[in-house]
Amino acid sequence: MTTVAPTPATVATTAEVCIAACADTYRDSGEILAHAVGIIPALGARLAKLTTAPDLVLSDGEAFFLSGPPQPGDPDAPAPTIEGWAPFHRIFDILSTGRRQSMMGASQLDRHGNQNISLIGDWDRPSKQLIGVRGAPGNTANHRVDYWVARHSPRVFVESVDMVSGVGNDRAAEAGLEHHRLGLIVTNLAVLGFDPEGVITVLSIHPGVDPQTVADSTGFPLDATSAPLTRTPDAEELRLIREVLDPRGTRTREVAD
Repeated sequence: MTTVAPTPATVATTAEVCIAACADTYRDSGEILAHAVGIIPALGARLAKLTTAPDLVLSDGEAFFLSGPPQPGDPDAPAPTIEGWAPFHRIFDILSTGRRQSMMGASQLDRHGNQNISLIGDWDRPSKQLIGVRGAPGNTANHRVDYWVARHSPRVFVESVDMVSGVGNDRAAEAGLEHHRLGLIVTNLAVLGFDPEGVITVLSIHPGVDPQTVADSTGFPLDATSAPLTRTPDAEELRLIREVLDPRGTRTREVAD
């Protein structure tokens, strides 16, 4: 039996694997507003809209709901139609009723999913001031939140965050947050989730990644030795990513092979 080596056109890059993993967080999500922070998460939401989540609601990032994602690689595709107006106050209404799903970034995450995007160091005299809590408290209290980490490292995955911006599973249980739901954490190395006790676990590792690299890149014990491989996008998903959604290759700005 003769085997044929895959051609470069059919081999997914790490960035493309990450985009598909981000898209999977919205699979069959229904009519909810996608809030995606970062190039890879935004492309993931757009890919989901064109594949497994056709009812997903996308915005222009400012004040309008769109009929579909921008498709710069398809000159024949019509520009997305504006289907609704969403001034700032309306976003809070959508958020508080749970009709939204966020994929946020994180400067720090602990094993329970507590997220920090506010500061690094001691509260009274931090070594770095970051962007503040932003919408993290409301997001994690009211609807599903996933995280995107472009550089999986012990500086991000820490034993204890310096400040809690997004609420983790342990604090949510203590506070009785009824609608708190942490989903997945997609990184450049793996897809992480949470075990029944609400502690981070490895769901899959990306093709070509050594399980020990995942462990060495995490600031608390994390076993990836028995984790399966993250799925690779199929031919149609690769076509959409490369030719329709991101022909300029902006995805490589966050993740490069």
